[in-house]
Amino acid sequence: MHNESVKDRRISSAIALFLVLAAIGVGSYVIWRLDTAPRTDDAFAYADTISVTPEVSGRIIDLAVQDNQAVKQGDVLFRIDPRPFNEALNKAQATLNALDNEITLTQRSVNAQKFGADAATAAVGRARAADAQAADTLNRMEPLLGKGYVSAEQVDQARTAKRITQVQLDTALLDAQRANAGVSGVDALVAKRDAVKADIELARINLEYTTVRAPFDGRVIGLRTSTGQYAAVGHPVFTLANTSRWYVVANFRETELAHVTPGHRAQVYLLNDPSKHFSGVVDSVGYGVFPDDGGGEAAGLPRVPRSINWVRVAQRFPVRILIDKPDPALFRIGASAVAIVSMNATNARGDAK
Repeated sequence: MHNESVKDRRISSAIALFLVLAAIGVGSYVIWRLDTAPRTDDAFAYADTISVTPEVSGRIIDLAVQDNQAVKQGDVLFRIDPRPFNEALNKAQATLNALDNEITLTQRSVNAQKFGADAATAAVGRARAADAQAADTLNRMEPLLGKGYVSAEQVDQARTAKRITQVQLDTALLDAQRANAGVSGVDALVAKRDAVKADIELARINLEYTTVRAPFDGRVIGLRTSTGQYAAVGHPVFTLANTSRWYVVANFRETELAHVTPGHRAQVYLLNDPSKHFSGVVDSVGYGVFPDDGGGEAAGLPRVPRSINWVRVAQRFPVRILIDKPDPALFRIGASAVAIVSMNATNARGDAK
């Protein structure tokens, strides 16, 4: 009996030792697994979104989509009444045509003014030549008067002719100045034409803006309007989610971030169908969250609220995981997900290293 009791104690000790070693092994494996493959169920699906806002204001005459409808890049989302913008384009075009006609008529007038100025300039040349000839005649005759070769009357006639040609030259110079000063131009009209052409281009762009198209493949979200609604510039009509790129935003504890860096591969699944797993790559790791347990400042002094909670809970930071091949039937913005990050990184082609 004594031998059997000793034997039983040995067996019990061996079993206890085995269980302790097994527990240590399992614990070590769990710690290693957590270090090499961080996991979190605090995650959700996410896609980039934009607010669809019109570039021009007007009444919606055609709403081509419905709430939650999938659209392709280039599909018409809605149309704004184009009539005011079409009239603005026609008016600007008519202004340009009228201005072109005005430029043509003004150019004819300018050409006539230039011809008159050229004629006045030519008259100045003739008057200057006549004045020079009269001066030469007078200069030749005055020395001959004392020698009796010419009479005093002839010299007086030459002097009179010189004064007449001088007056004619002065008159021609004044006429030329007036003629040249009267020559206008079409520079101001040409500059105005450039401004009108800019108005035409702007009117054409505004007319194109009356048709709003999808900038990418996506899904309409939050549509709460209908045909007849007045759409104003800068006021969103609905939201459009970019369904060509899906992410899972996973919140990991700060103690795990040392093992999570951009480029690492990840496995995720959505709670709406846990049987399907999706591969992805860590796109970015968050570098800031709002500290809800203090850290602010009051009157320039740090504010650290007192607490009797001696347990420090690790902060969580968002990690964005880009999904390789998302299932459009399962992925919805905000859908709950689970993410597991491995230590394998990807190269530029997305292959695992």
